[in-house]
Amino acid sequence: MKYFWIQLLLILGSVSMALMFIRTWGQAKNRAWKRIAFSVFVVVNVYAVLRPTDVTWLAQQLGVGRGTDLVLYVMVLAMGFLTLNTFLRFRSLEKKITDLARTVAINEGVRHNDERLGQEPAAGSGAAADADSDSVKA
Repeated sequence: MKYFWIQLLLILGSVSMALMFIRTWGQAKNRAWKRIAFSVFVVVNVYAVLRPTDVTWLAQQLGVGRGTDLVLYVMVLAMGFLTLNTFLRFRSLEKKITDLARTVAINEGVRHNDERLGQEPAAGSGAAADADSDSVKA
């Protein structure tokens, strides 16, 4: 009963994170292993809150000393993973945006050039741009 309120607060925090994640399950474009890892994280977190002496025992077996130190080390690793994952996702999105901007610029250039020369714009401006780029390469 001594640790009841802190355990309750930590468990509620873990469960609320899990519910938020599950609620956006269909919207989140995560791979299955990320979902599994998050679920395992929540279960281990609840277990660690309910049985802190087990965490201390595990820390001593691993040579860390205290359970809180072990938890801190695991959280540093998790934060590093999240930072790397976010960086890679942003880099992928930036590449997609760059490709999209280039495609739009080429299509707008073809349309503007057709208007300037008094030609009817092609039905598929993208096809005209592809044909122009193919003729330059040849």
